[in-house]
Amino acid sequence: MSVRVVVADDHPVVRDGLSALLGTRAGIEVVGCASGGREAVRLAVTLRPDVLVLDVQMPDLHGVAAAREIARDAPGVAVLMLTMFDDDDSVFAAMRAGARGYLLKGASQDEIARAIHAVAAGEAIFGPGVARRLLEQLAGPGAAAVPFPDLTPRERDVLELLTTGMPTADIGRRLGLAAKTVTNHLSSVFAKLQVPGRAEAVERARRAGMGPAREPDR
Repeated sequence: MSVRVVVADDHPVVRDGLSALLGTRAGIEVVGCASGGREAVRLAVTLRPDVLVLDVQMPDLHGVAAAREIARDAPGVAVLMLTMFDDDDSVFAAMRAGARGYLLKGASQDEIARAIHAVAAGEAIFGPGVARRLLEQLAGPGAAAVPFPDLTPRERDVLELLTTGMPTADIGRRLGLAAKTVTNHLSSVFAKLQVPGRAEAVERARRAGMGPAREPDR
């Protein structure tokens, strides 16, 4: 039987190209495509594919958050992350969210096809570079827990500065980023923390131990 696949990517060229390539592979049937995170969750629930190939950076719902919802609402669907992001935070956040595999977009057609069959069969699979770093993490001393592990390092930097009361423009100058980029990072932070805005994000961050130390009460 063919492995039924949904492809979710916000870039039409990548999404359409990958769908077309997978459609030529024996044993794989592309049954749907999604351009956003929420659409990916909807197709996972309604179509119940064997595998959902999902990018990390998605509009309207971050790929990690989408993977978490799929694991909850359609646990029989295996999520395979296929992304440009190879930082440790993204990899571990995806695994914690329930993804069964993590490949980079430089992977070959054969590697992607093998990964799809592997996760459909219940295996966990990672690209060579990702697998090496995972092994290094497991072999090394235990890392101290960090607050909000779903955040990327840059998003955590932005949140840390936000807790100081620094406005968007000043955060951008401190980090060498355009104000628009900072705003985009903040939107992603709010979505991942599931808060409506700055005040709530700062409150959550401070409760988690982020931000400047407070003066003791006298």
